[in-house]
Amino acid sequence: MEGRMKIAITMGDPAGIGAEIIVKALSRVEVYRKCMPVVLGDKEALLDALSFCGLPLELREIKNTDELTGKFGTIEYIDFKQLKKNGWEYKKNSATCGRASFNYVIKAIEIAMKKEVEAVVTAPINKKSLRMAGLQYDGHTEIFADYTNTKDFAMLLASKYLRVIHVSTHCSLREACDRVKKERVYEVIKLADRGMRELGVENPRIVVSALNPHASEGGLFGDEEEREIEPAIEMARQDGLDVEGPEPPDTVFVKCQAGQYDIVVAMYHDQGHIPLKLNGFRYDHIHDKYDSVSGINCTIGLPIVRTSVDHGTAFGKAGEGRANEESMVDAIMAAVKMAENRRENAKR
Repeated sequence: MEGRMKIAITMGDPAGIGAEIIVKALSRVEVYRKCMPVVLGDKEALLDALSFCGLPLELREIKNTDELTGKFGTIEYIDFKQLKKNGWEYKKNSATCGRASFNYVIKAIEIAMKKEVEAVVTAPINKKSLRMAGLQYDGHTEIFADYTNTKDFAMLLASKYLRVIHVSTHCSLREACDRVKKERVYEVIKLADRGMRELGVENPRIVVSALNPHASEGGLFGDEEEREIEPAIEMARQDGLDVEGPEPPDTVFVKCQAGQYDIVVAMYHDQGHIPLKLNGFRYDHIHDKYDSVSGINCTIGLPIVRTSVDHGTAFGKAGEGRANEESMVDAIMAAVKMAENRRENAKR
């Protein structure tokens, strides 16, 4: 277990399931075999999560990552002291929780940029709570891009059999159509290639989804494919990338899941998110619970490694001990893999 990398995990919105899925993930010995995690959050929320989850883990406060031991059975954390005991309410938006979740992320970016940790894993934040705190961000992706001065970036989602990256994410569907421009599609194809290599795929096979039904059927249902998407694909091919498309959106994800491609370039948020979550989430109707909530979210294009769970704050079950930690474990393992691959690529 020597030589394990240090990983920062941000606690997310305290009113959600972030603390719960973190303590559950850190109760698994396989996580500690791969890394030395430090939680950036609040002691009171972690204590509460351990209590209602019934987990016999210890807490150890540290001031910086030099103090990390990576001992299994002990959760090491940096306490932000943003929350008083019983000073927040589960399932409820608040400026306090929005500001706290933001501060955890900013600290994580800071120590990652200083190379005090090799990757950052984020638990979910809540956009409404951010706005209540006066923070005008649409989500983690935009915060990381802003605070690392990154201009070209994209959101990549991955489950066991499917990976997608997005031309646009947090905007209206009407605006998303307007954002399908040759230059942006070309940039995201390149980011798809980079992201897959960081995830360990040496020669990524990329496919680009169309925007319109049936890939516009030769211009019958729009002209974005001919005008914007096809030229971007050709530019990427000239760069030597293995890329095909535009493929009709109703079949392209099935082909990728079947192994014909490694990743799909989706044109907008829901075009990529819906098939990914159908692939990674499974509901057990007999026992009335999710028996799988797998998948990760990562921001490609950053100077640091950032991964996340592929779900939200889940206010509906927060504070009850019912949250599934599978996606958090996936995100931690993916962060380790991406950081390891960056290490190896830096040596070449």
